[in-house]
Amino acid sequence: MRKNAKGKFTDNKKMNEKKTVLKKHKVTTLTVFFMIFCMVCAGSYGIEDMIPTSGPGLTILLLIVLPFFWSIPQGFVAAELGSAIPEEGGYYKWIQRALGEFWGFQACWWRTISIYVDSTLYIILAVGYINSVFPLENWQSFALKVFFILAFTIVNVRGLKDVGRIASYFSIIVIGSFIALIFIGFSHAQYNPVMPFIPEGQTLGQSIGLGIAICMWMYAGYESMSTMAGELENPMVIPKATILSVPAIMLLYILSTVACLAAVGNWQSWGVEDGISFGSIGGMLGYPVISVIFMITAVVANLSMYNTYLASGSRGFFSLADDRLAPPFLKKLHGKHGTPHVAVIAMAVINLLLCEIGFSTLVVIDVFLLMFAYILIYIAAIVLRIKEPELKRPFKIPLGTKGLIALCTTPIILCVVALFTNGLSYFIGGCLGIISGPLAYAFVKKKYGGLDGAETLTSKDRKLSFLIVGVMLLSIIGALFLFML
Repeated sequence: MRKNAKGKFTDNKKMNEKKTVLKKHKVTTLTVFFMIFCMVCAGSYGIEDMIPTSGPGLTILLLIVLPFFWSIPQGFVAAELGSAIPEEGGYYKWIQRALGEFWGFQACWWRTISIYVDSTLYIILAVGYINSVFPLENWQSFALKVFFILAFTIVNVRGLKDVGRIASYFSIIVIGSFIALIFIGFSHAQYNPVMPFIPEGQTLGQSIGLGIAICMWMYAGYESMSTMAGELENPMVIPKATILSVPAIMLLYILSTVACLAAVGNWQSWGVEDGISFGSIGGMLGYPVISVIFMITAVVANLSMYNTYLASGSRGFFSLADDRLAPPFLKKLHGKHGTPHVAVIAMAVINLLLCEIGFSTLVVIDVFLLMFAYILIYIAAIVLRIKEPELKRPFKIPLGTKGLIALCTTPIILCVVALFTNGLSYFIGGCLGIISGPLAYAFVKKKYGGLDGAETLTSKDRKLSFLIVGVMLLSIIGALFLFML
């Protein structure tokens, strides 16, 4: 036994426990580019809901402008921090180094829980697209979900090389399909794609709210690849691929939206459900085979996102377990493949359970968890520039500290705005989701000890926990009070 910094005795065995060493994989920049493409984009699906709500002109303007204040800062920050701290766990390790164990845990907990929910949706959507063409019985639908989850669990257990290979094949299918649609759309152009700018009878303020929320969602996820940095022989391929992916995804979104609006117009009738969508436009233009291809592409796109997010999300709890902040069985490695197979299987099992139980209440906390995690990433980038200016950064954003602060301020403001744009149920559910972070930290710290092996919260951690819980509860009370007025 020996004393820690607080003067309390801790277990030497815990303090001296070695970190888990993962098997390294040789993965190219192009493969990582495709993996990031899958996690951020996997096609333009989702933009359809922006068009009737925000108007075609404003939708296209948001797709062009918002990346400069959202995805470009996100990509740059992920590239800089990923090159400086290329460790398994990615953003969790960045925040832990900048802000300490407590905030590192919060970010990893919030983001990982949001990925668990997100990844389940992709399986449901993939089966839903199949069901829309080939009607399935309930047991057939469930069997297909089990098959997909099992198949990609096997791929993930085999390692990042196989995950990247599947992501590459799927990305080529999705990108190729959308390039074909862009050419067909422009060749049939007959409408002004930016008119009207906003729906008639709506103010700019009424039109922009949902548009910003969806657009932020469409351009989110550039940090997700960082959680697997410890498994790459050359982790520097991640920042390179991140920088390449930002403009590529922008172009795909903008060109596909402009081309298809110019070809079919009828902007009021667009929508993911029972409306004009990227999947139906080929048939509308006289190319029924394109509609069939896009049904397949929609399934592939959702499965590609599930494949890569299963890899990213499972590394969250693996990294926490390696720091004694989650059950130790989650850091066990596969004997042959050297992958955190228990963490992968655990996530897959939870995905399967969420597929079959009503989890709409979980979905409402998703945006909140994501936005709070992003705020901490931007703060970590600023703090590390100030605290560790000499830290080696193979890729460094070409701005001084003041410039970096300015770069990060806008996305932080957008994160805060996003917290209030989804309605009362989203707000309350999100606040409750945030509260789960401090509660989970108190439990795992007492149970497993954390980085310092001290099975108790520090005075500072207790104060931060009470502050977060208090602010969230007051926010809920305030929101309910305003709603009743």
